Amino acid sequence: MDQLPIWLSLRERSVLVVGGGEKAAAKIRLALAAGASITVVAPRLGAEVSELARAERVRHVERAFADGDTEGHAIVYGATGVEAVDTHVSAAAKARGVLVNVVDRPALSDFSMPAIVDRSPVVVGISTGGAVPALAAAVRARVEAALPARLGRLAAFAESFRSAIRAKIAQGPARLRLWQRIVAGPIAEQVLAGAEARAHAAVLQALNGGDAEHSTGTVYLVGAGPGDPELLTLRAVRLLQTADVIVYDRLVGEDVLTFARRDAERVFVGKEPTRHPVSQDEINALLVARAQAGLQVVRLKGGDPFIFGRGGEEADHLRAAGVAVEVVPGITAALACAAAAGVPLTHRDHAMEVTFVTGHGREEGNAPDWAALARTRHTLVVYMGVGHAEDIATQLVGHGLSASTPVAIVQNGTLPSQRVVAATLGRLAASIAEQGVTNPAVFIIGDVARAAQSDTTVAVNLVRAVAG
Repeated sequence: MDQLPIWLSLRERSVLVVGGGEKAAAKIRLALAAGASITVVAPRLGAEVSELARAERVRHVERAFADGDTEGHAIVYGATGVEAVDTHVSAAAKARGVLVNVVDRPALSDFSMPAIVDRSPVVVGISTGGAVPALAAAVRARVEAALPARLGRLAAFAESFRSAIRAKIAQGPARLRLWQRIVAGPIAEQVLAGAEARAHAAVLQALNGGDAEHSTGTVYLVGAGPGDPELLTLRAVRLLQTADVIVYDRLVGEDVLTFARRDAERVFVGKEPTRHPVSQDEINALLVARAQAGLQVVRLKGGDPFIFGRGGEEADHLRAAGVAVEVVPGITAALACAAAAGVPLTHRDHAMEVTFVTGHGREEGNAPDWAALARTRHTLVVYMGVGHAEDIATQLVGHGLSASTPVAIVQNGTLPSQRVVAATLGRLAASIAEQGVTNPAVFIIGDVARAAQSDTTVAVNLVRAVAG
């Protein structure tokens, strides 16, 4: 380690910035955020620093730098971009024992400025010691994405209970368990989700001798997206990392489950179109039982839980049983598969509307309104339709849609095994048979599907490229 990471308090302390341009402005912004009193020495000021001086947020000394300017300051920034001047600033500061940083000149600096992720009071600094600032910025982007936006609120929430916890719970395992629940468990999740009132009540219950360890947990209905783990939402990843139990479907891949907490209980409840080894009633009972045991449960579903995922039924059952339930949306197959295949679901020249429909209803019927769906300038996306392809095509053609209407069949969308088969409505069933298409697959029906016919090789990597 070439440099010692430290956090320096600058509140109401004096900072000198030599220079008035953009580089100086960047340092001034940070120092102001830290509560410093700033003096700027420069013959001229750029627009941003000039406005700060006009608003009396900085004191401007309108002249060239002199050696004595460094006296009495906590730190000095050399930010003129003029080598001779910045070298002079460095030498003068060091001669007086004042820490100095010269922008983009690590050899002239006593300290370097890290790339900063600010979730005050939580602040993360990433540094390469001034060697490769671009690398520090790249790492910061990853850390920024990983940290919840409300992390600062969580820190403030936890701090508000420090004295009470110290007074009510003796040092030891019980106190540690409560802190774990507050900063990385169900209470933390409530704060991060904006439910601070519930979190506050949970802490008070624990402090007042309530049986917090066995209070009812929460079930999170989480969309796992189309299969590519990079398309999980940040909230889904965070919940997987903290859940006690993960109940997952057949369409949730192992790559997605790698985000799960290592010691979490995993329960597979996968169903296939004609095979349901675990009934929906059994799944509902399982979710209620685990939550009532005080566990935090992630019900992980392929795609989005509220789009053909029976999430609504599960949510109704959980609420009726008195179990708290929250829904975390995911990228549904229609959106992901269309993007992966290069097919726009809407297009000003071809489709002004899009409809998602399941290829089969419940056992007792409730078939789609094919007459309403068989129209032009419209995109129809059919889920779970492989086993009903012939009937789907017959219904749509019988209600007026041309047999030559383009269809893009997307199997295993966004996964390395993805396939895109170009077909027409009249040959939908035949194309599926000839190409050996199996579930999971969606049909994209309408003129927009011609985009997949023109180039079916875009499929596998497009979504990953868009996701970065």
